[in-house]
Amino acid sequence: MNTYEKGMLAPDSLTGKTIAITGGGSGLGLSMAAYFLALGAQVSICGRKEEKLASAAAELQSRTGKSVFYFPCDVRQYDEVEAFREKTIEALGPVNGLVNNAAGNFLSPTERLSHRAFDSVVDIVLKGSYNNSLSFGKYWIDQKIAGNTLNIVTTYAWTGSAYVVPSACGKAGVLALTRSLGVEWAKYGIRTNAIAPGPFPTPGAWDRLFPQEFMQQVDIPSKIPVGRAGVHQELANLAAYLMSDFSAFIQGEVITIDGGEWLKNGGEFSWVGDLIPAEMWDMVEALIRSKSGKS
Repeated sequence: MNTYEKGMLAPDSLTGKTIAITGGGSGLGLSMAAYFLALGAQVSICGRKEEKLASAAAELQSRTGKSVFYFPCDVRQYDEVEAFREKTIEALGPVNGLVNNAAGNFLSPTERLSHRAFDSVVDIVLKGSYNNSLSFGKYWIDQKIAGNTLNIVTTYAWTGSAYVVPSACGKAGVLALTRSLGVEWAKYGIRTNAIAPGPFPTPGAWDRLFPQEFMQQVDIPSKIPVGRAGVHQELANLAAYLMSDFSAFIQGEVITIDGGEWLKNGGEFSWVGDLIPAEMWDMVEALIRSKSGKS
């Protein structure tokens, strides 16, 4: 095992922390939840599908020997976010950490998108993040809790990127939210930071973004200076550090973890237009719809 595939913090680094994670039922959210548990935190996860959350909770129990609280929640709905926060407090006690991880994305020429497709991505990414930030932030201020929010953005939040315009718009908003609240809420002892990940393969999201037939034509590692995609533990290590008290002097910051990808490529998916001829977009769209179960 490579060093970067191992946990980097002492086993008690998050003891006494209770952390809520949106989109915690799969992918990077699940990986962060597992490592937070291993470091002594209590963890609550939410997502839209209860059966997926139940499966994730069972997997986390198996991997860590610890239980998590889960609650079905559509982060686009503020009343559901409030319920998620309240039920988490009932189950685990005071909450002092929030990870805004829930997201949606797909590759498409912008002119092929409906307004509903655009809304779906922006609402999950941006509205979901500010709904949770507002709900938990008001609670922390009222209860005088030194809270800590970690937002998951992306490198094209500051460069923009062709073919993922809804995601770029939503993530840019979350980037502004991070930096703004990092200043405004510091006086309450609340920290707000973000991570901008590069390619970290995840089942589901990765398949929707890059259908297998599409991946056969794309050499992702060649676009990353270090020559490989990220390992989940690497991101979990960084997330745990930012959620711990070791990072107490980091505020309103965004840390990139992408193997140098954005420095090499600028807008992360801009190269897609050179690779896919116009007639192939019909095939890509059909593949993405089949992965997402939408007609």
